[in-house]
Amino acid sequence: MPLFQLKSVYRPAGDQPQAIESLTRGLRENKRFQTLLGVTGSGKTFTMANVIARMDKPALVIAHNKTLTAQLAQEYQELFPDHAVHYFVSYYDYYQPEAYMPMTDTYIEKDAQINAEIDRLRHASTLSLLTRRDVIIVASVSCIYGLGSPEEYEKENLRLDVGWQCSRMELLRKLVAIFFERTNADLRSGQFRSMGNRVEIMPMSEKFTYLLEISGGRLASIKKIDPISQKILDMPQTILLFPTKHFVANAEQKASALNSISLELAERLQELEADGKLLEAERLKRRTHYDLAVMREIGYCNGIENYSRHLSGKKPGEPPETLLSYFPRTKSGEPDFLTIIDESHATLPQLRGMYAGDLARKKTLVQYGFRLPSALDNRPLRFAEFMSRVGQVIFTSATPAEYERETSEQVVEQVIRPTGLVDPRVETRPILEQGKYHGQIQDFIAEALKEIQGKGRVIATTLTKKMAEDLSAYLKEKQIKAEYLHSDIKTIERIKILTAFRRGEFDCLVGVNLLREGLDLPEVSFIGILDADKTGFLRSETALIQIIGRAARNASGRVVLYADYMTDAMRYALDETNRRRKLQLAYNKRHNITPRTIQKTIHDITESLESEHSKAVRANVLLDREIFANDPKRFIAIKEKEMRQAVKELDFETAAILRDEIRALQVPADGPSRKKPRG
Repeated sequence: MPLFQLKSVYRPAGDQPQAIESLTRGLRENKRFQTLLGVTGSGKTFTMANVIARMDKPALVIAHNKTLTAQLAQEYQELFPDHAVHYFVSYYDYYQPEAYMPMTDTYIEKDAQINAEIDRLRHASTLSLLTRRDVIIVASVSCIYGLGSPEEYEKENLRLDVGWQCSRMELLRKLVAIFFERTNADLRSGQFRSMGNRVEIMPMSEKFTYLLEISGGRLASIKKIDPISQKILDMPQTILLFPTKHFVANAEQKASALNSISLELAERLQELEADGKLLEAERLKRRTHYDLAVMREIGYCNGIENYSRHLSGKKPGEPPETLLSYFPRTKSGEPDFLTIIDESHATLPQLRGMYAGDLARKKTLVQYGFRLPSALDNRPLRFAEFMSRVGQVIFTSATPAEYERETSEQVVEQVIRPTGLVDPRVETRPILEQGKYHGQIQDFIAEALKEIQGKGRVIATTLTKKMAEDLSAYLKEKQIKAEYLHSDIKTIERIKILTAFRRGEFDCLVGVNLLREGLDLPEVSFIGILDADKTGFLRSETALIQIIGRAARNASGRVVLYADYMTDAMRYALDETNRRRKLQLAYNKRHNITPRTIQKTIHDITESLESEHSKAVRANVLLDREIFANDPKRFIAIKEKEMRQAVKELDFETAAILRDEIRALQVPADGPSRKKPRG
């Protein structure tokens, strides 16, 4: 039986059948690198899904930004609903790396805001890779950063069997040893709650809970519970709980690592003191001793990734373990998975550039005594290291760069779309006020209003974030529902904005570079490219073709380049678009095809990332309403008493949860209540 079962109402069409056959044949002939040159809207993801289904191997799909990664994960989840399709990106909503600027003697401490739901999805990815083969991981370039040893992560799991001889305290100690946190409030991923002889656990990678009952000094039962409905889903005899952190080490390794760190510290202090760097030596000594003390006590410290070489037992300069280390290998040690690099012209430069940027910052920290030299080994993979770990690779792009063309043993073109859609009509218009045009903004507004009246959606691309924000505000003044989108907006919020745009909650999306590659927005019928003649990265040949491609999923798609003169990049983009249109129109005429706009279901991946706390509160409220429907005032009074008691005990987290429950209980069916809870 095949490893993957692709489910879709569609069948390959246009150029897809020949692309699938060619790429599959290339993989079976052991071609290392191939390129799928697929125009925007030609269904490159569907083509690659068919290739994955035929090859019966786990797959890694890499994209260059979180928004595109989320969209791809969503598409693969729809095509492979019965298999493990996971979303793996950096779990930081905000990240300020540790840094030191010698010129101004300014030390910047690491500051980060971790998204707990994305962290859960990262653990779900690694758990699936270690326990099954029908896995597709859709990742950003964060997959080349250190993640901790898969061997230790797998080894340190906690196996619990019904009948296991144990005490409640012994079980709690074992949970703490793999970094589970205890709570008295609603459970979140990676937490447990103990009440009498009952222990509730929510695994790091899941959204359900396990209810363990201990009786007579043994584990009497295990129940898998839906935290929302409290329904029993299963009663397994055995469960495996993996650590809540990827950087783990057993007692022997930890002792060895602490000793190794101490030896390195002693050597480094001698070097600094010999060079007369007494301040740097004292700084390094204090920081490292503190970290060592914390690791001895709790097995973990902030910034523990900087000691990853010691914890993993690697030699200086050796590459770190990453997500790639969790993928399967053959008996001979070769990668046993397929790698797809989506929008390769943008993703590959990111993969190449990560190492050098990280190294410069770390060298300064080491030089001035903020970190040990081993911190340099906490790094992303070099590009050559990455390529040696991924096996067979397929690059996909509408505009493959020189690297892909030179490296690939086969380039497969996918120009004809299954829908019969052709590349959009493209024209140029002047920026300055002249003739019938009154400046690019006014002309764009006039064109946008025409499209909006026809139920279309429009995009404007600017050169800077400030321009995007200002234009969005100006359009709102002109009664056009508009929102801006750029890289300063948090990951989950970006996805929500795009989903709202597709649903028609607003009509115009204004953005910069973020809007170029891979965003699937079939509702967009008009794009205005502002300042198209400003030579640079954002108006290069590749950038212009990619922007034009955003309108290629709509039968009425058209694009206007606002420019006062023709640049080489504009000329190339126009010529290439016209070449493709000619081929597509000829194919449609030959096969009597009428183009139709892509109809795509609108999903929001953030629905699956909703806070466990908010879900639990809502579920508890529904349950409470049912139980206490006959006497709600009495029940609310009890809740208020519990809330005041929690405040008295300085347990503000529990108090806040009770406050939310009270507010929700006071909302009647026909709308919000004006009444507020006391306390």
